[in-house]
Amino acid sequence: MSDVNQLLAEVDHRHLDALEEEAIFILREVAATFERPGLLFSSGKDSCVVLQLAEKAFKMKNPATGKLEGKLPFPLVHVDTGHNFPEVIEFREQRVAEIGERLIVAHMEESIKKGTVRLAHPLESRNGHQTVTLLEAIEDNRFDCLIGGARRDEEKARAKERIFSHRDSFGQWQPKEQRPELWNLFNTRIKPGEHFRAFPISNWTELDVWLYIAREGIPLPNIYYKHARQVIRRKGLLVPVTEVTPALEGETIETVDVRFRTVGDMTCTCPVESDAQNPADIVAETLHVTVSERGATRMDDRTSEASMERRKKEGYF
Repeated sequence: MSDVNQLLAEVDHRHLDALEEEAIFILREVAATFERPGLLFSSGKDSCVVLQLAEKAFKMKNPATGKLEGKLPFPLVHVDTGHNFPEVIEFREQRVAEIGERLIVAHMEESIKKGTVRLAHPLESRNGHQTVTLLEAIEDNRFDCLIGGARRDEEKARAKERIFSHRDSFGQWQPKEQRPELWNLFNTRIKPGEHFRAFPISNWTELDVWLYIAREGIPLPNIYYKHARQVIRRKGLLVPVTEVTPALEGETIETVDVRFRTVGDMTCTCPVESDAQNPADIVAETLHVTVSERGATRMDDRTSEASMERRKKEGYF
């Protein structure tokens, strides 16, 4: 097991400081520019990092306790598919209670009841259907900007998306109509019904994220670290055995030491074999990986080369 203090002593913190400064600038730009922003908080590692950055951007540190105090100028927002890992939902409730912020949860079950989301069968992946529930939450709460934790190194479509990503009145992203962002000058003008998505850590890599988590001591759901889990080996992936992803006939269930590199809907998110028990261990592993976390663990991104871009054009995160 790697030692976090030894790792941090060898890190050039100027790089992390520059990324942190840029992210805080973007967060403050959102708060100053938009009337009704919100911060997407899935309890994944990237949204936990963005939450930490937001607290640094808008809260004051108490000299006596060393804790950040105050309120964020926007609520936290989570789209709950009903197929989230229980550990993630438990962490979400605990973290929100700790920091005392307002959480708006948009439940896909409500979209299903209204008929705006229709599933082909009960065990169908709900990941792609999140777009409908998200757009309904944007309309209900009149959000004009949502802050997310997407990064350019995750996937091809995200690699070409701007930091301030314009969405039309249908919530859709038009790659060929993106606005230039020269010298950190952002055109954030919108017409009624339109909105923006802002990505403060767009320029970060997975390694940057884990180095920052290690440095700042950011809490995460425990499934990001080594734990024993029942899985099935299917199409080169370790599929977790859950009530919505049961073993198929002829498949063998194994108990393996794993961790999750990214956290999403249970029906499309797979762990990787790992002995990493803390952020320093994960940094050591990340230095040797050759596939992004989405490419290595997400079934929904393997359907075609353009899976993510198609979903983003429809209004996905």
